[in-house]
Amino acid sequence: MSATAKQTVTQTATRRHLLLASDRGDQSSELARILRSVGDVDLMPTTEIPENPGSRFSGVIVDINLRSPESVQRVRKKLASRAYSDVPRLFVLAEALHHATMQAWALGATDTIARPFRAADVLQRIRSALPADDGYDETDRGKLLNRGVEAAQAVMVKMFEKLPEGISLTMADIVAAENKILKAIKHSSLREWLTVVGCHHNDTYRHCLYVTGFAVGFSIHLGMRDDDQRRLIRASLLHDVGKAFIPVAILDKQGKLTAEEIAILRQHPRRGYEALWRQGGFPPEMLDVILHHHEFLDGSGYPDALHSEQISDIVRLTTIVDIYAALIENRAYRPAFTHSRAFQIMENMGPKLDQQLLQAFRPVAMGSH
Repeated sequence: MSATAKQTVTQTATRRHLLLASDRGDQSSELARILRSVGDVDLMPTTEIPENPGSRFSGVIVDINLRSPESVQRVRKKLASRAYSDVPRLFVLAEALHHATMQAWALGATDTIARPFRAADVLQRIRSALPADDGYDETDRGKLLNRGVEAAQAVMVKMFEKLPEGISLTMADIVAAENKILKAIKHSSLREWLTVVGCHHNDTYRHCLYVTGFAVGFSIHLGMRDDDQRRLIRASLLHDVGKAFIPVAILDKQGKLTAEEIAILRQHPRRGYEALWRQGGFPPEMLDVILHHHEFLDGSGYPDALHSEQISDIVRLTTIVDIYAALIENRAYRPAFTHSRAFQIMENMGPKLDQQLLQAFRPVAMGSH
């Protein structure tokens, strides 16, 4: 086969066929134009979404007014069908971060695109939602575990060493790591993951890798769909990205922090959020986790003192695994708590945490040692 023929076959194999469901007056013309650069687009109103897509579409993009009960109900009815359970579903968001994202999730979104559109960001979301197979066919648990840890470590280096130097962190960096991390934990175990990353000399790196491991373990235990597991990996990997902008002297201090140092450390959620928001290309739910993983349901958290209904499910989950990971880690000012004691401390936090979600996490926590 000639090089030209091979290229043609490759392009045909990777060409996406997308369904764009729109109730907008302009028929989502700008979005359709962007999408056509990566695939064939069938544009139709929500009333014409097929009952059974078969294998026709590699993804569905929904661009509707989420404030319209009629549009929402039509989409809910169509996408709730088993026929769409394995089809990636991207929703366009144009409203406030929390409620629009949560509503999209409730309607079955597997990812989101935000207005105003930037072509590069939209295309990155499509490529992330429809990832190519990574080509692994290995069965060696040790190799898979090592590959996963190495991939996660590479993200840590980009976050904490390269980003402060002005070198961009991209969604492509995260997507490149997520398959390897998932395979590492699924084909070995959460316990083995924690054992390996627990040897890391850098406390900040180790904590992020712990949180990622617990998040994956929890998502598997809850029976989340594969795309939701990937969403959680991305968010947990990046949740502490703002610490890249906090002085190392504070992060690595051997002893308790002063009130002034604590105030500086507490800037990390907003600094991480602002850095990645300015850069662009990251979905709203990831930015939500970065900004709000220290919020509590009773309004006593930071930086925005959110209350229960304002805190999304992915943030609630990440907050639980973040706190648990911190409690079982050795710190300069205290030894690690036992797993049972750490869980008891979190139960005693009462209305600060989603206690129903915490109890669902118990088997994961207790089975990780």
